[in-house]
Amino acid sequence: MASVLARALRVASLAGVRAGINVAIPRALVFQPSVSPKCAARTFSISKTIFNEQPRLRLGSPAPNFQAETTHGPIDFHEFIGDSWTILFSHPADFTPVCTTELGAFAQLEEEFKKRNTKLIGLSANGLDSHEKWIDDIEEVATNGSKVGFPIIADPERNVAFLYDMVDHQDLTNIDTKGIAFTIRAVFIIDPNKKVRLTMLYPASTGRNTAEVLRVLDSLQTGDKAGVTTPINWVPGQDVIVPPSVSDEAAAAKFGEFVAVKPYLRYTKYPADILSK
Repeated sequence: MASVLARALRVASLAGVRAGINVAIPRALVFQPSVSPKCAARTFSISKTIFNEQPRLRLGSPAPNFQAETTHGPIDFHEFIGDSWTILFSHPADFTPVCTTELGAFAQLEEEFKKRNTKLIGLSANGLDSHEKWIDDIEEVATNGSKVGFPIIADPERNVAFLYDMVDHQDLTNIDTKGIAFTIRAVFIIDPNKKVRLTMLYPASTGRNTAEVLRVLDSLQTGDKAGVTTPINWVPGQDVIVPPSVSDEAAAAKFGEFVAVKPYLRYTKYPADILSK
């Protein structure tokens, strides 16, 4: 199967040469054994964007820094983060239906994120002029009266998308007119220490759930401040879990009462007093 797909990709690449377009090649297929060195070299020469060296981000990885143009002007990403939490989210392209609904939903919740010392920043594989016009559409049809108050990164060459491994390797039709792959729908939650705390990856066909992004942010911030974990479907105000690494004696001293369903599963009340300090 891999060899068949590799041959198909090679044919598409050669067709791209004849048509004068640049073909972006998914990382997993760059070094397929069925591609001879001669053909591989020829394929490499026609592609401006080669993703075989694309970085892999893990939870806890330092968030790569970059400089970019945005709808709010040029930024240095780490300076933009400052002492805040930050949510970076990407979109395949401007003036597309699913992306429009997503940007509108994030705009409606921006004040909730601000209450949590969290900045929003979007990214799309288009230029600033396109972004500005698209924002008009978003505010017209998708924000329920809210404004898009956060910046959107212009990333037409996929430079930031490359750094954050956001380029679509699954859908070979998700490409622009130059043959360069669009971004997938990615979400990164980055803490004030510039560490990646959460990643979510969605296919181009599926819109995200902004309430879930907010819920996970609440869980991360609660865990960091109170030293607890959160169970399935947890939302702020509900009981939390005492980590297994905390002894019963330490749990009683820190949280007061707790309920041990099993020795490894202990619930305690939402630590509002700790979180308010």
